[in-house]
This record gives sequence, structure tokens and C-alpha cells, in this order.
Amino acid sequence: MPQVQTRERQLEYTDEVAEATEHIWPKVEGSIPRFEWEMKAPLIAEINRLKEERDAVILGHNYQVPEIFHGVSDFTGDSLGLAQQARDADAEYIVFCGVHFMAETAAIVNPDRTVLIPDLEAGCSLSESITVEEVRDLKAKYPDAPVVCYMNTPADIKAESDICCTSANAKAVVESLGSDRVIFLPDQYLAENVASQTDVEIVTTDGKCIVHEQFTADQIRAYRKQYPGIEVVAHPECSPEVCEEADFVGSTSGMIGHLDEAESDRVIMVTECSMSDNVQEAHPDLELVKPCTLCPHMKKITLEKTLKSLQEIQHRVEVPPEIREPALESVERMLDVGRS
Repeated sequence: MPQVQTRERQLEYTDEVAEATEHIWPKVEGSIPRFEWEMKAPLIAEINRLKEERDAVILGHNYQVPEIFHGVSDFTGDSLGLAQQARDADAEYIVFCGVHFMAETAAIVNPDRTVLIPDLEAGCSLSESITVEEVRDLKAKYPDAPVVCYMNTPADIKAESDICCTSANAKAVVESLGSDRVIFLPDQYLAENVASQTDVEIVTTDGKCIVHEQFTADQIRAYRKQYPGIEVVAHPECSPEVCEEADFVGSTSGMIGHLDEAESDRVIMVTECSMSDNVQEAHPDLELVKPCTLCPHMKKITLEKTLKSLQEIQHRVEVPPEIREPALESVERMLDVGRS
């Protein structure tokens, strides 16, 4: 019988665990072998039991592995949707199964709750690509240009900015400012893709997503050749050349929503690979071609670490008031804009 050793006690795949997780198995059986499931299910059952005991909710990003996305997350979505869920959460603990800037955002919008992240080292290439000093230099160089910062930034960058945005509402945020020029940071590709859709002049920086920068236009053309008639759905963190090759470009939630309107029965989602696994269950008639490009930061979040975070209430994410207050203004302005 498969067993998993935890700090407190040994968890086994029992009849009780099987019953507690039987509703989850059909959602993940296409991506998790049965023998692995019987090792993961005891962890899932214990996390879900402990959530109730601790009065906790788990927020799971679209890029999380299926056992976290389907197994233990109370709310799933992109960074905008999860920021909204974090703001409204009334549980004592918010466990963020995502990367660090997302957990920071939860602490910014809901300071009365304790925010936990299973692994403090779950970072982001975009978040780490710019410093406060660089932002201040840009503001000095372009004093009349408001600063739009992508959500994929740490709290101190949000505090230096006028408004945040996500890939779901970047264009709407840029145009909401009524300025002829804006500073957009740190994602170069997202900024260039927004610039192609608006008359606003956009000052860019050179940050890139470690996942999306790997895709090339040649790869997309190769997929079309290998799979005639395939529909290409891409994330705007990809290069403009990749986005030009795509049939649809949108945020992770936008990409998921587009699957309901897909014109082909074969689709490739040009983004982090786990998302295809997570949405396959809801679209059994679609063949999802999976370009297995994984985010190493997201994959630091595991069931074992999530359980330990709940058991020990460890890895609290806190934002000092002097940073939280101006950062909150930037985030709230973004939430007021909503999705485009």
C-alpha cells in the first residue's frame, strides 16, 4: 500500500482517503498515473482536512500541477482573478500556491489575514528583472509619464508605480490613464504587444518571462506543419513575432475561456505546460498539444510543502506598512479597471 511520510505521521492510501478524493481523480487521471495518484491522494486528503481545521483557503495559479490545481485549491485562476479572491477572502489563513509576488499581493490587499507560501524561494524571472532604483531613474527621465507595473513585480516596485496591470487588462490600464506616454515595466514583450494595440507611446524595459521567452515563431510554424489545422493560442508574454503567428492571444484565463470557442478540435496553448493538463478535463473533446515548457519557480510548490506550511503555519509573507500602503493604491486602481 503506498505510503507517504510526513513530519507528524505517516499517511496511507486507505479506503477513507480513496472516498475523500474520489471526486478529484477523474479530473487528473489524464495527467497523473494511478500509482502516483495513490501516493498523492493521502497528502491531498490531509491538506483538505487541515484547511478546515485551520480555517484556511488555498489559492492555486493556473500554472500549478494538477494535484494542486484540482486537488487542494479552493480558488484557481490568473494573477488578476487570484488578487480579487485574496482581497475578498475571509479565512484566517490564505495559502498561496503560486510565486512570491502573488503571495505578496495577497498580503497587500488583505493585511488582516495571515498569508503563507509553501516555498519562499518560489520567485519569478520578471519580478527579479528590475529594481526600485531603475524605476526611479525612469521616472526622472520621463517625469510626465505615469508608471504601469505588471503584477509580476515585488511590493516595493508596486509602491513606486501609479497602477498595476495584468496581461488580462494591460491595454485597458494603459489607456485608462489618459496620458500620451506611459512607462510600462518590467515585461518587454507584453509592453510591445500592448503598444501594437494602442496609440499610447510605451516606454519599455527588458524583463522577460523565463517560460514564454523560449517560444519562437519558427516553432509555431513547425507545429502548424506537424499538426495541420491546429489552432494556436498564445500568452502575451510571448514575443510579438510569436503572437503574430497565433490565432488568439490572451491572459491565462483568456486562453482558457477561448477554448470554448475554438474552431479546431486540436489546440496548442503556447504557455506553461501544466495549464494544458489543468484544463483538459473540462474540454475532453479537444486534443491539447502540449509544448512542455515548465516554470521552475511554480514547480517549487508541492503538496508536501503545502501540507507543511499548513501544519506549522510557516513561510508567512508580510509587507511593511510603508510599502504596503502605496502598493495597495496601485493594486486597487488595477482592480477598479478589472478585465479588458
